[in-house]
Amino acid sequence: MSAPESLKNLVGSWSGKNRLWLSPKDPVRESDSTASVALIAQGKFMTIAYTWSFEGRPQDGLLLLGCEKNENVVNAVWIDSWHMNDKFMVCEGDTDHKGVISAQGSYSALPGPDWGWRTVIDPKDGSSFQIIMYNVTPDGTEELAVEATYRRRK
Repeated sequence: MSAPESLKNLVGSWSGKNRLWLSPKDPVRESDSTASVALIAQGKFMTIAYTWSFEGRPQDGLLLLGCEKNENVVNAVWIDSWHMNDKFMVCEGDTDHKGVISAQGSYSALPGPDWGWRTVIDPKDGSSFQIIMYNVTPDGTEELAVEATYRRRK
């Protein structure tokens, strides 16, 4: 494993806005957000730790990312105090030719079938980056759920 090459220039501290949609028909909920990107385990993995809030209550989460050597496969584990409660989500995906990572996992939505969750990390130009998350219905329809945009702290 190794940290995703396309994200290595993001190591550092960030601030920005988190936008949350509970459903496509609900109004967007916006909050301030921070992120800290770090290499860990001798550079074999990367973490993106972030904060945000929901209805005035602080929330936080973490993405742990690694890439398989000689393959375009990205593995991720995602936790979040609000979205995931006391569970974690294992995700798998890839990196496109622009360095954008897309990884998908799933979660239980009892009594129905599992739903998917797709996370996109776009490194942009190194002075900003985005984390965009989509809810994926059992029939494969994607709905925007989270859009966090960050700028490097000075």
